[in-house]
Amino acid sequence: MEQSILKESTEDSIQESKNRIERFISNSSSSFILVGTFLLMLGAVSLFFILAPYFERIHLERMSSTWGIVLMIIGFSLLAIKLSFITYILFLYLKYKVVKPVSDSELPLCTVIVPAYNEGELVYKTLKSLVASDYPEEKLQIISIDDGSQDNTWEWMKKAQNELGNRVSIYQQPENRGKRHALYRGFKLGTGDVFITVDSDSIVLKDTLRTMASPFVVNQDCGAVAGNVRVLNSKKALIPRMLNVSFAFSFEFIRSAQSSLGSVLCTPGALSAYRREAVFNCLHDWINQTFMGEVSKIGEDRAMTNMILKQGYKVLFQRKAYVYTNIPERYKNLYKMFIRWERSNVRENIAMSRFAFGDFRKGAKGGTRILLLNQWLKMVLAYPAIILMLYFVVSYPVLFLSSTLAGIMVFSSMQAFFYAKKHSLSEAFWAYPYSVFYAFTLFWITPYAIVTAGRSGWLTRDLTKKQLKEQRVVAITS
Repeated sequence: MEQSILKESTEDSIQESKNRIERFISNSSSSFILVGTFLLMLGAVSLFFILAPYFERIHLERMSSTWGIVLMIIGFSLLAIKLSFITYILFLYLKYKVVKPVSDSELPLCTVIVPAYNEGELVYKTLKSLVASDYPEEKLQIISIDDGSQDNTWEWMKKAQNELGNRVSIYQQPENRGKRHALYRGFKLGTGDVFITVDSDSIVLKDTLRTMASPFVVNQDCGAVAGNVRVLNSKKALIPRMLNVSFAFSFEFIRSAQSSLGSVLCTPGALSAYRREAVFNCLHDWINQTFMGEVSKIGEDRAMTNMILKQGYKVLFQRKAYVYTNIPERYKNLYKMFIRWERSNVRENIAMSRFAFGDFRKGAKGGTRILLLNQWLKMVLAYPAIILMLYFVVSYPVLFLSSTLAGIMVFSSMQAFFYAKKHSLSEAFWAYPYSVFYAFTLFWITPYAIVTAGRSGWLTRDLTKKQLKEQRVVAITS
């Protein structure tokens, strides 16, 4: 007995030592990356002063040619447009107001749909967090659908149902048909006046569902609501830690501004809410959507948002409706996720352009059109930007490197300042490494997504044989 206790104590001590070493290594590498990033950017700024005569000579050479003058005019015009758009977004952000949660008696009947594919234990944690919500039990229906998973997802869903009883209903697709079809089945089974969709690798806070459902009660023009997505695994790896700042800026600043216009462009898959009537008005078109003759298997969230906007409804953002979701920790999985998102943007920008410039809604529509035009500007400039970048890399490498890093330092400061003010000063500095990381390793995403927009592969959902084996082991020992 004493030997067993001693053995356990020794194992605990060894594990704790390992954890301390891992934390030390993680903190050391993080500090190294932050310091290295700032030294790199400060070096770039210093080059402007040291090599000012050289840069001035290049400037004069370019201004002496017609193409040089045209390029300079285009460059300054685009900069003016970008700064004007940022100013406009700031104005809209300052106008944004969160819809306050309503009382239990006012809350509508709500159906929460959780589609799951190869998520293992994560779906179990998601369902537990939903049941722990402060939404009245008699007004809440929770449905989870296993979309033909290859791993032990179904076992974890059954475990959740065994523990949570009739609070959760689970269903299993006969084969993997994609997230859109899993959601479609959930919409058909749902009895709520409001549908809330939650990804199966996400955790909601206690008041999230109430906060998401409230806008539908106080605003009859509200057709959909976007939740505030934060990174769940931000402490586990470098990429999630960097993206945590980017996500906060994208949702709490950009979507807040879009919400002031009633035109949030995309309700995220991790957490979204829809008015039942708005969903069923477009459900047939949504499930049968095609692009270039192929059935659409990606971008179901942006597609649903577009179809609801087209009906004349407003799409809002609830900043205090938090959901924490896992994001890729490796570069390969990250760029695959971004490719999928960008392909969806290409498709849905085209779809939105078919109605956004018409009389799709009562009242002002100019702001919505400005948001769409900004999306198009990014795509129209994707290839010219790549060509120009390659030209400068070959012709003026020092100018390219210094100007790029200096630009990153200026524009990343907006994200860093925003995050520092709203959340944490120390974490805000990760805005800079992420911008450098994106500029030099992910710049190709948009051009590639444009030329491959017709492809519909999910890209990040297949499991390796090793992962399947590991999850089977977990299932057996659980």
